[in-house]
Amino acid sequence: MDVLMLKPVFKDAIWGGKLLSDFGYKEAGDSAGECWGISAHKNGDCTVMNGEFAGKTLSWCWENHRELFGNMEGDVFPLLIKILGAEDDLSIQVHPNNEYAAEHENGALGKTECWYVLDCEEGADIIVGHHARTREELVQMIDEGKWDQLLNCFPIHKGDFFYIPSGTVHAIRKGTLILEVQQSSDVTYRLYDYGRLQNGKPRELHLDKSKDVITCPHSGVSTTGAWDDRKDYRVRQLVKSQYFTVEQWKVGTALDLEQKYDFLLVDVTEGSGMADGIPVKAGDHFIVPYQYGTMHVEGNLEIITSHL
Repeated sequence: MDVLMLKPVFKDAIWGGKLLSDFGYKEAGDSAGECWGISAHKNGDCTVMNGEFAGKTLSWCWENHRELFGNMEGDVFPLLIKILGAEDDLSIQVHPNNEYAAEHENGALGKTECWYVLDCEEGADIIVGHHARTREELVQMIDEGKWDQLLNCFPIHKGDFFYIPSGTVHAIRKGTLILEVQQSSDVTYRLYDYGRLQNGKPRELHLDKSKDVITCPHSGVSTTGAWDDRKDYRVRQLVKSQYFTVEQWKVGTALDLEQKYDFLLVDVTEGSGMADGIPVKAGDHFIVPYQYGTMHVEGNLEIITSHL
């Protein structure tokens, strides 16, 4: 049984630039904003690069070989992994939950996500949450454009982690490289975009839908657990939610990684090494299928794993 090594899909963005290229994705170009590293979504379907399914898309594997994923049920592969390189600010946005998206977005999944800060400029910050105490106050501040008073902005550092449930107002800001684990959804409601123009026109805003789905009042959630230090590696849980569990592993020499889930998503975020004889390095993404057993990882590297 082979792991599924995946070829990323890159997407240009108005806020993109060279951060993804500088990270090691030379094929990303000079205006890329997003690397979809593990995705079976129709808007960015990754291709398997090795083994029996080389040349097939992840969505094809999901449809035709569900045994790779524990024969789990569902119309769509449930998770999506991105690396985002923001050389400018992203729009202020919010995502709906499953119920709202199903009703208003043609049956799409909602979008709960989380961020791990791979790197950032000194003085970088992000927006997570808002200060409105009631929905009436929230709507009034949005209508009056009181963004400085409404939005919760604070500094970030490399290694920070944030859980962003659906309904959370948020924005990645300039000078930030982030790994994002999310539900497999491409539904985003844009609340404010700084008056920017794209092709000479302002980008579409989704004020009514945003007002519908924003959680009010905002409630921040701290999820990151303590490090568990072992002889050859250390591990900590970043989040365990109904949508995904994410863990961070820092491998000093070796790690025997047990695959005991329907599938295990692996993203190499620092360093290099070997995974059961396959060379891996920062920027690689792969899936360890159901009943694979134990994967032996060697090297000096950091990986992020995700599963249901």
